[in-house]
Amino acid sequence: MKDGTERKRARGIDRAFDILDHLRAVKAPRRPAEIAQAIGAPKSTVYDLVASLTDHGMLEETGDGGVYLGRRLFFLGLAYQDHFDLTRRAESVLRDLTGRTREMSQFCMLDGDKYTVALQIEGSRPFRISADIGQLTPIPWTASGRLLLGGRSEQEILDLIPPEDFTLPDGAAMDVPAWLAEIRQAHAEGFFSFDSIVDTFTHCFAAPVSDPRGRCVATVCIVAPKEDALAHYGDYRRELIRAGRELSGFVP
Repeated sequence: MKDGTERKRARGIDRAFDILDHLRAVKAPRRPAEIAQAIGAPKSTVYDLVASLTDHGMLEETGDGGVYLGRRLFFLGLAYQDHFDLTRRAESVLRDLTGRTREMSQFCMLDGDKYTVALQIEGSRPFRISADIGQLTPIPWTASGRLLLGGRSEQEILDLIPPEDFTLPDGAAMDVPAWLAEIRQAHAEGFFSFDSIVDTFTHCFAAPVSDPRGRCVATVCIVAPKEDALAHYGDYRRELIRAGRELSGFVP
């Protein structure tokens, strides 16, 4: 059993991650008092943690009393990318995928209980389909989410997803049983596509990047205008599955 000091230290580490996650989510500097209110933590605790994170370069002061993510996080990210060979391989595969289809391609992963785009290659169209790297999105809103949750029990899935994430962008309540059925179907077929919930003009295709045990650890995606997705559906599906299998060969 942990003693009081160990439990306090663990809570402090959790709060430090809460601070970093909050600043990442808002994408803007915040004062310690604002952070404390946002994450529901005592001001004194947040002030102490902000000072420690700043001393270690994990946060940087912005000159107006606020703090934001520090450059040390950038260097840690580079070290992770050097070690995690899959992300380096993914960029090459995405460039090839976009070259073959002319459409935007993405490499996507789970980040806790959210979905995020880790890498993205713009399509060759004259207009840009909107998508932000690193933005946290509710998993149920995404095609990739159906694959990334594959192989888990229904209870594990429901325990992971915050209840508010079953409310769609238009305010409608998601049909959860139908969504769970789509997860099972996507897992069985190794592919999923649908008209985007977030962008009404696009269709999203996703294929799994799997480890040797068959567990989906990431996805490769194509985001295309609906008309082009319909016209080239078979080609896009084939190219995407090929890309996913290629990347799966580099998963340890």
